[in-house]
Amino acid sequence: MRIISGEFKGRRFNPPAKNWPTRPTTDIAKEGLFNILQNRINFEETKMLDLFGGTGNHSYEFISRGCTDVTYVDKFYGCVQFVEKTVSELKIENKISVYKQDVFEFLKTNRNKFDYIFAGPPYPLPNLRLIPDTIFLSDVLLEDGLFVLEHNPEHNFRLHPHYIEERNYGTTIFSFFK
Repeated sequence: MRIISGEFKGRRFNPPAKNWPTRPTTDIAKEGLFNILQNRINFEETKMLDLFGGTGNHSYEFISRGCTDVTYVDKFYGCVQFVEKTVSELKIENKISVYKQDVFEFLKTNRNKFDYIFAGPPYPLPNLRLIPDTIFLSDVLLEDGLFVLEHNPEHNFRLHPHYIEERNYGTTIFSFFK
């Protein structure tokens, strides 16, 4: 896992491989996503929510590009522990809030709103198809905000009322919602 651009460009992180509950986004897919995002958002003015945050890959990339308000959520202790260690190594504690919590529970209780929300759930998550509705019903996305859901080709969100487009990177698809 590496940071593509910004202050920490080129930094590599190696999450533990044994019993790791995540599927990190490939570098090719992440580069493709961030090439799209750099033309749509101002990282320095963005309040970002990273759901099913896993390794923290997307959170670090946002902070590296100038974002100073990131919220990371994951329910797995090992992931949260790895992210807290990495945050400390990068000395970015003042730019990220880390929550060890189930994403659906977080969305029920959270009162903050975000400019950009990224969700990279485990592909076998039984209720993955409910994530877009949950995001919009919980009212966490600002009116002009952007929500991106990472999923595999088994899922199709084209008929969702907030869907705007998707980008396909082999077995990784990013669906965009507004």
